[in-house]
Amino acid sequence: MKPLAARALYTFLDSAYLHGREITKLATELCEGGSDLIQLRAKDWSPERIEAAARAVLPIVRSFGAALVINDYPEIAEKVGADLCHLGQEDFFDAGHQHVSQLQTHVPIGLSTHAPEQAGKAVRSGAAYIAIGPVYPTGTKPTAKAVTLEYVRWAAANIQIPWFAIGGINLSTIDDVIAAGARRVCVVSAILNAPDVKAACAQFKERLQKS
Repeated sequence: MKPLAARALYTFLDSAYLHGREITKLATELCEGGSDLIQLRAKDWSPERIEAAARAVLPIVRSFGAALVINDYPEIAEKVGADLCHLGQEDFFDAGHQHVSQLQTHVPIGLSTHAPEQAGKAVRSGAAYIAIGPVYPTGTKPTAKAVTLEYVRWAAANIQIPWFAIGGINLSTIDDVIAAGARRVCVVSAILNAPDVKAACAQFKERLQKS
């Protein structure tokens, strides 16, 4: 498996953007397009349904050398053998955790951050990676305030662990995000809403590889 630092394109199987598509077919298209990590995020699904979906897509993701990330549920990530789990500030620090060791899981944890002080705290907590964003306003999280490219520039200068820029990143904005110092990005709607998911992934991957 490639190390996390070598993984540049982070995509999603998000229940809000499935549009009736079969999740295993979508996972295949993301992988064929060059996704390095794929997060299963389903805020409106039961844990049982998330676990079943994770078991269905994990062999596909692994067969392409990509890694599967489970959102919100470290216990499901552990149970199915996923590669990583991702948690938001509210699910980790606001829930009283200070270090990933408190979660009693062997699965590496990624954390969302929205400001430099949160990034520093996340690194000290033992996070395997952090997400930096939302860089731009995004319909995926409409109430979240954009952190702008300033936070991306700060991360490029100060964060040593792998980090991913996220939020409102599309083919019109990615070059500015890369110019600000990002070498890894998370892309949700710009890929899942594209008419050709595989081709959209390939376009983002090409931009990242050029950097």
